[in-house]
Amino acid sequence: MKICFHKYSGAGNDFIIVDDRLEVFPEYNAPLIQRMCDRHFGVGSDGMMLIKSHPTLDFEMVFFNPDASKSLCGNGSRCAVHLARELGLASTKGRFLTTDGVHQYQFMEEPLVQISMSEVNSLLDVKGHKFLDTGSPHLIICVDELENYDVLGEGRKWRYHKEFEARSGANVNFIKKLSETEIEIRTFERGVEGETLSCGTGVTAAALATAVSGYQKKTVHTRGGTLYVEFIATEEGYQNIWLTGPVLKTFEGVFYA
Repeated sequence: MKICFHKYSGAGNDFIIVDDRLEVFPEYNAPLIQRMCDRHFGVGSDGMMLIKSHPTLDFEMVFFNPDASKSLCGNGSRCAVHLARELGLASTKGRFLTTDGVHQYQFMEEPLVQISMSEVNSLLDVKGHKFLDTGSPHLIICVDELENYDVLGEGRKWRYHKEFEARSGANVNFIKKLSETEIEIRTFERGVEGETLSCGTGVTAAALATAVSGYQKKTVHTRGGTLYVEFIATEEGYQNIWLTGPVLKTFEGVFYA
């Protein structure tokens, strides 16, 4: 079986995307997805997506982590929007369906793509750290120094913490506040089971967790690039959330399954 794919990077988050409008990809074949995402025996990626047709929206995107589990992926969604336009499914702005529901998108100045995120209505305290769900569950831990921080060791410890057993674990973000509007972040992602160069839902979670009331726009620096999160914070939660960042198509290929 030959599988044609597109390879993308969203601020250092790299993804395999398959045009599955004919619905021939065996999406319940977890070993195949795991093998394609493997960096030694496959294409290698932080996740994999299928682009599908939708009867009323511009398109549907199905996202898989490298372990074949499903979740929302902010950076992956932005990359999917870029490919959907290349395939003739998307325009300069519109709507698409993914794991946690319907999202809006719009193309900004190249290479920036912006998507809306679902509203967040709760922010919890877990052992002195903030926890929230931005389509994927995220723990936010503030640190004084990031460059030499043990992201893998501390990430593994918190990712499997008993507090998150009911959610199949959590993503763990280590952040350093540079100012009220600027943050540095490193993320340990579940499903990847390691640090990634960027995480869109994690960046969003970090921005919300450090919010004050009213409209805000935060600049968040990841190891793979800079992203921007704008939103309105109220007593009821966080609304009108938008994630913006760069998208880069790197190559196309054929995987022999």
